[in-house]
Amino acid sequence: MNSRHSKVTDWGLSLILIEKQYVILDVGCGGGRTLSKLAEAVSEGRVYGIDHSEESVATSPKTNANWISMGRVEVRLGSVSQLPFADEMFDLITAVETHFWWSNLQDGMREIGRVLKTGGKLVLIAEVYKGASSTMSRLVEKHAPQTGLVLLDVQSSTATCSRARVFSHSEITTKPEKGWICAVGIKAPGASPVPAADL
Repeated sequence: MNSRHSKVTDWGLSLILIEKQYVILDVGCGGGRTLSKLAEAVSEGRVYGIDHSEESVATSPKTNANWISMGRVEVRLGSVSQLPFADEMFDLITAVETHFWWSNLQDGMREIGRVLKTGGKLVLIAEVYKGASSTMSRLVEKHAPQTGLVLLDVQSSTATCSRARVFSHSEITTKPEKGWICAVGIKAPGASPVPAADL
């Protein structure tokens, strides 16, 4: 995961401004490479990683041993649908190659909205999306019903942000020939996430 997702991660993160004092959460931190990239960018901030996989939570700290010893990175076991963090804690939340595996996409968006500061950003990055012209995207789309992967197209990516009633606007950037997609949502002032029962 660390090597395979590195280029698409760099591309997605290049589309946003990351300020040095940011407090950041990476949802589905996997092997921890994105945590390292983010820690380098926030010299006066802090980066948290969360993953539902015990294996990933064991591996990520090894990748980030130096950052953890400096008190700059922390990794926790948990789910996007029930984040173990306080309301409005983060300036930026990233999710690389993970949102299509969430058990409930809208529940995840609602929880992200809860822990994201007003004006904060959510960045979803993936190397496949529905309708892309890349060989990988077409292959993944073909087998999505068997794998259980929820593959979004550009329109549904926008709709997912707006339906959660958390984000003032969202911006979608794609590289169809590579199959890459990046969705950026900004939390609106006074946003109140939709209760789970209403989703």
